[in-house]
Formats: sequence, structure tokens, C-alpha cells
Amino acid sequence: MLNDLLKQHKAGILEEWVDAIADSYQKDMSKFLKKQNDAFANPVGNAISQGLASLLDELATGMDYQKIKSALDPVIRIRAVQDFSPSQAVAFIFLLKKITRKKLKKGSNTNNFTDDFLLIEMKIDKFAMIAFDIYMECREKINELKANELRNMTFKALERAGLLTDPV
Repeated sequence: MLNDLLKQHKAGILEEWVDAIADSYQKDMSKFLKKQNDAFANPVGNAISQGLASLLDELATGMDYQKIKSALDPVIRIRAVQDFSPSQAVAFIFLLKKITRKKLKKGSNTNNFTDDFLLIEMKIDKFAMIAFDIYMECREKINELKANELRNMTFKALERAGLLTDPV
């Protein structure tokens, strides 16, 4: 029942979710993300919208791990390189609970709304766990790249200073 409502209200949920994510950025960036719809002029906004749309599809139909990971990956990668803490980077997923509850409760005529919605919330929690794993993978990669860059810079500095000799 709620899956049908999710499909029915997908556009409204998606719009509100994208706006909520945009609000997590500074004022100028937030306005840009909300107003610029061109994929080339706003690749960040486009990646976020595409990823969230795919997540809503999985929420309503499947919960295929690979599809969820593929949908979350570009969104989390963007947030992992920005100035977000781990909790801030994945917090947007929990906003989906409030948005879906508000949108679906209006259209629900079932007495089992609470029970049905608990299943949806459990799925959203799975999104958050997958998102956190992706975030940590991204941060590990960033730290690895920084360490390699520092090592290379140190090696080059020592080499320029003539402090390195070739082993014989």
C-alpha cells in the first residue's frame, strides 16, 4: 500500500528532499542548487537529484544493495570532499523519514500506517548504513592520497636538497 503511495508521490518527495539537502549548504550554494536545473551548469545538483530519484525507486520497489550503493555513491562522494562531518554528510538520508511521513500520511487511508511506515523507516536506515560505509571509503581514499602526496613532496624536497643518494 505505502509502496504505491511512494510511487504516486515520488516527484513531491524528491523535490522536498533535494531542497532539504540544498539547505544543508551555505546560502549562496543552496540558492544555486535549487534554481539551476541544467546538468552541465550544475553537475552537483544533477548528481544529487539523480541519486535521490534512484533511491526513492529502490525504497518503493526493491532494496537491491548494488542499486542503492550506485545511487548513493555520487552523492556521498560529493559530500565527502566538502566540509561536512561524517554525521552531516549522511544526515540527508534521515530527512527522508520526515518528508515521506508527511507526504504519505496525507494519502494513506489504512489503519496500519504506523506498521507499514516502520518498514519504510527500516529501509531508510539501511540507506544510512550504506551511505556511511561509502563515506568512510571515500575519506580513507582521500587520506591515502594526501599521505602519498606528502611522501612524494618530501622525497622531492630531499632530492632537490641533495640529501638522497642512489643505493649502489
